[in-house]
Amino acid sequence: MKRIAIVGGGTGGTVLANRLADELGPEIDAGDVEVTLVTDDPDHVYKPLYLYVAFGKREVQEARRPISELLDSRVELRINRVVSIDTDEKRLSCQDGGTTLDYDYLVLSTGAKLTPEDVPGLKEGGHHFYGPDGAEALRDDLAAFTGGHLVLSVIGVPHMCPAAPLEFVFMADDWLRERGRREDVEITYTYPIGRAHGLESIAEWATPELEKRDINVETFFNADEVDPEEKVIRTMEGTEMDYDLLVAIPPHSGDDLIKESGLGDDGWVPVDKETLEADAAADVYAIGDTADVPTSKAGSVAHYEAGVVADRLASRIRGHTPTARFDGKTVCFIESGMDEATFVEFEYGRQPTVRDPSKFVHWAKLSYNESYWLTARGLL
Repeated sequence: MKRIAIVGGGTGGTVLANRLADELGPEIDAGDVEVTLVTDDPDHVYKPLYLYVAFGKREVQEARRPISELLDSRVELRINRVVSIDTDEKRLSCQDGGTTLDYDYLVLSTGAKLTPEDVPGLKEGGHHFYGPDGAEALRDDLAAFTGGHLVLSVIGVPHMCPAAPLEFVFMADDWLRERGRREDVEITYTYPIGRAHGLESIAEWATPELEKRDINVETFFNADEVDPEEKVIRTMEGTEMDYDLLVAIPPHSGDDLIKESGLGDDGWVPVDKETLEADAAADVYAIGDTADVPTSKAGSVAHYEAGVVADRLASRIRGHTPTARFDGKTVCFIESGMDEATFVEFEYGRQPTVRDPSKFVHWAKLSYNESYWLTARGLL
């Protein structure tokens, strides 16, 4: 029997498990293949919804569903935390101390975690919209915010959902105008390099849009410390910025499991960017935010990578030469306000083309938010 173990129940892990169940169904039914997904959270989370929670448009519980409801019945689900990986013995050890899991092929989809504590004062002085507690706290403070300086500071790079910081300031501008508060609020957007976004074409589109909406832009702005009492951000460049409401994109890191297992020094797994095979160990793959590849940490990337790895594993198990390759494909909706959005797609070596925002694309994004659960099931 060939055993495939998947660690992580986010988009990448869940889509992969369902794709493998579909592609290797006859082998699983015959007892020749076993697919096991191990995750420490019994719920699957669709994180992009948290941005809408911040504006009172969604509720946090809408972003979660039991992962057992999303997985093909042929996938064995284990709710546990993997704490060590022995790539020589091909064995996983779990947090409960007594559970081990042997594998022939391992796929890591352990995601990214927020580490606001890496910047002194940020946890106490800043908001974010990457999790349920953060999104609800931001919603409540934004609702009570009637005037002053609203700052969105991109601190962590790379970070999940690369367009989300721009989406937030565009949506905040619209949201405040709808409530007659915009004249009393100054909005500033900061980015750590010399343009408004890491991708040049998105920065070229966003910069005039920000200017048109009277949103200040500060580049080469690298927050080094936040003083929550004085409400001041201090930077590595030696500058300071006052704020009344700070929304930050915190530093991100990979899972400690990756570092402790010798698969990646910083928690991301270096892989071949096309095959997604880990550099440090045989028969190990990484997908989603976990994979250190030259593209965005976005859900669409995890989705497409999962399809490639499913094809490659199916080929290997059947004794064929794998030919599927990941070309860096990324698809991203970008909200440009409360009722308009644009859409970009790109791949390795190609910049995205930013289309004119429209209401149609905004509603397409909202429709996808509703149908995402079909994606997780491997049906889209």
